[in-house]
Amino acid sequence: MLELTRDIHSLTDFKRRTGEFVEQMKRTGNALVLTVNGKAELVVQDAESYQKLLELKDRAEAIEGIRKGLESMKAGRTQPAKEALEELRKKHGIPH
Repeated sequence: MLELTRDIHSLTDFKRRTGEFVEQMKRTGNALVLTVNGKAELVVQDAESYQKLLELKDRAEAIEGIRKGLESMKAGRTQPAKEALEELRKKHGIPH
């Protein structure tokens, strides 16, 4: 979880103390928010934490796809695979 007093710094401060901040990110797993002229501009994160974030994103997208599929089934917007394949075969003139 982001801690305001520890995880938000100016870009200038990050440039001066890069090594220290890299160690902090590895130790805590938290990203850093870097500011320019007092405004949040960048987020810096260690590679392992970023990889975990990408995996969570992929998992969330898969779950959403499954949820939508189940919703379509419940709403009757689906058909058996054999029927769908037969329609495609006829539409594209594919012989049996």
